[in-house]
Amino acid sequence: MCGIIGFTGNIPAKDVIIGGLETLEYRGYDSAGVALLCDGEITVRKRTGKVEELKKLCADMDNPATCGIGHTRWATHGGVTDVNAHPHRCGQVVLIHNGIIENYRQLITEYGLADDIISETDTEVVAALIDKFYEGDPVKAIKKAVKVLSGAFGLCIMFQDIPDTIYCIRNVSPLVAATSDRGSVIASDLTALIAYSKDYFVVPEYHLLTLTKDGIDVRDMKGNEVKPQMLSVNWDIASAQKGGYPFFMLKEIYEQPDAIRNTVAPRVMDGMPDFTDDGIDDSVFENIDKVTVIGCGTAMHAGMVGKHLIEAKLRIPVQVEIASEFRYKNPIIDEKTLTIVLSQSGETIDTLEAMKLAKANGSKVISIVNVKGSSIARESDYVLYTHAGPEIAVASTKAYTVQVAAMYLIAARMGVVKKLVSDSETKKFMTKLINTPNIIEETLEGANDIKRVANHIKLSPDAFYIGRGLDYTMSLEASLKLKEISYIHAEAYAAGELKHGTIALITENVPVIAIATQEDVYEKVISNIREVKARGAYVILISMDEKVDDVKICDKHIRIPKLDPEFTAFATAVILQLIAYYTSEAKGLDVDKPRNLAKSVTVE
Repeated sequence: MCGIIGFTGNIPAKDVIIGGLETLEYRGYDSAGVALLCDGEITVRKRTGKVEELKKLCADMDNPATCGIGHTRWATHGGVTDVNAHPHRCGQVVLIHNGIIENYRQLITEYGLADDIISETDTEVVAALIDKFYEGDPVKAIKKAVKVLSGAFGLCIMFQDIPDTIYCIRNVSPLVAATSDRGSVIASDLTALIAYSKDYFVVPEYHLLTLTKDGIDVRDMKGNEVKPQMLSVNWDIASAQKGGYPFFMLKEIYEQPDAIRNTVAPRVMDGMPDFTDDGIDDSVFENIDKVTVIGCGTAMHAGMVGKHLIEAKLRIPVQVEIASEFRYKNPIIDEKTLTIVLSQSGETIDTLEAMKLAKANGSKVISIVNVKGSSIARESDYVLYTHAGPEIAVASTKAYTVQVAAMYLIAARMGVVKKLVSDSETKKFMTKLINTPNIIEETLEGANDIKRVANHIKLSPDAFYIGRGLDYTMSLEASLKLKEISYIHAEAYAAGELKHGTIALITENVPVIAIATQEDVYEKVISNIREVKARGAYVILISMDEKVDDVKICDKHIRIPKLDPEFTAFATAVILQLIAYYTSEAKGLDVDKPRNLAKSVTVE
């Protein structure tokens, strides 16, 4: 969750570090800091609040250092204070850290570090430990310290007496690195690297990196030199900028048509789903008798849409699991289970560990991720990369719809391989999937009508979403979006459950967003809408109707284009995302950086 950047080269490090921290703000943070190494002196500045506050603190710094590290912290151990902010310094050592050191209290006692610690963090313990072990050989000290650490960590370390050099090592917590004619750079996210190079590598776990202005040396724990696998970014710096939009979230909502095109088109050959270029062999689908889908938050909701499609179309049972819960149960999973893992970043710690458990139980794993070379991608049996480009807003939009599209692709290929769906029917299905970007573009043309709805919702402390079948699944994601960026208490309910207690919450003018796009249950949802309308609810109806026959049934009608019910998820998702976005904007909130949340959850 924390943002990390380190740079050593031939230009001023302060500007590189602070600029990099600004690109990492979306990861979520409550404080920021920088450490600069120059002429045997380390200067540390850090402060709670946004990077802008750090910039003010550093405005008077005329430091010629060309080597430094920076950090945005999301508090785990210790409160939000200047003292707890990173970087942390002990003696000759200064470092930054992403992750959680589980045995930090034990280390304090075992190595007598209590007198060296002034913060409440687990990170400072690592700095004190390395300093205690340091006798002039940084590699030896780091290796000795790492061997006694339990937990996840991504560390960037500088030593006061070693000029222009940064040492890095990680376990689980992500780090990527690159070199350019301006120097060497390392970060927790590609967005901080792209200004310097489109070629990068993922730092291998338990490998020690030595960064100098001339390059990056990578060695394993035995000291053997390792040549890391180089990857290339397929987007440019403009993709990680707002491009004239007031917030990244709105920009990313409007990027969904291209994101889906880029994800689907390369996997269609002669009108059929094709995973040849992904290296996903048909044999992975042949002998399975059930599917387990694992994800967290929005990714899990994308899996639920996939479950609805696979079970309805292929009649194969699908279990959708919350990753953090899956890990601590005795899952019913074996070699005839296909596990599909969804994660935008590919670094979500609960999802990564759940995936390892599935593999240990004999299941083959296909991961759906957006980041090349990420931990989940590397440890999967197969990986299906989505091509959404960088998603900066904390609230996921385009990453969600491309994950849904990927689930549709998998369902289509599975149906072909298992001979559950004819080729002609599959081609018709794929034609509809290929057309979804056009449907989304048509839906976005009605954004102004959706904006007016937000002016009512913003006044309410509560909101409710109702639907049946696929629409109920969409309601779950919609309620998450609204609460996470507008701070309005929102809940999703299966419409048929209203009479079983939920309707007691309906009061005068409370917003109820009713989704009715599924023809087989349409009339039943309309009946449920009448129930809440009779109790004074302010009803917003989302349906494919050209117009609503009974104008009294709703206060606002939002129409999606007429299309096959199994494809309404894409148009509905866009409307629900815009409702959340405009509500947050109407309340004057920072849409991209909701309180207490981080983009990538890399700690438990």
